[in-house]
Amino acid sequence: MTEADQAGRPTEPTEPGGVTDTAGGKGDPRRRRRIAVLLAVAAFAYLLDLGSKLLVVAHLEHHDPVEVFGTWLQLDVIRNRGAAFGIGEAMTIVFTVIAAAVIVAIARIARKLYSLPWAIALGLLLGGAFGNLTDRLFRSPGGFEGGVVDFIATPHFAVFNLADSAIVCGGFLIVVLSFRGLDPDGTIHKD
Repeated sequence: MTEADQAGRPTEPTEPGGVTDTAGGKGDPRRRRRIAVLLAVAAFAYLLDLGSKLLVVAHLEHHDPVEVFGTWLQLDVIRNRGAAFGIGEAMTIVFTVIAAAVIVAIARIARKLYSLPWAIALGLLLGGAFGNLTDRLFRSPGGFEGGVVDFIATPHFAVFNLADSAIVCGGFLIVVLSFRGLDPDGTIHKD
């Protein structure tokens, strides 16, 4: 939460260490840089996910699993219409709506983004959400019901993809930032 002056008006966000941002507003170069980082991380995560899915579908789908590290790590292509562990396969449209809602929420948070770690975390979430949303929209049978391409298989765990990994890493980073008291606007709060 931003600080307020003696008259109760909100002041600009402060950097960790108490430095006040005096530029503020939409034209603030620091905020634009944070949004650029968010978008760059999102684009990188999305393109890496999309490229990996295109490769595994073209070369590994309908084949036996490829052992990378014995049975500890394999590449095994499946189409997942549900959530993690294949849960909720009949609710594909719901997962599509949730992914779209995450994208909208990130866009809203980005309007007040001054924190570099938050930009990275939100970029990972955004790239991962777009990666899986692309599958839901454009993979068979399409129309918000497409199956997500999962291909990273470990023993006793779900088969997942790079978008899932980006979402988990971004979510973990958000939890860490929240526990440390760092808000997306760059302020530090103590609870």
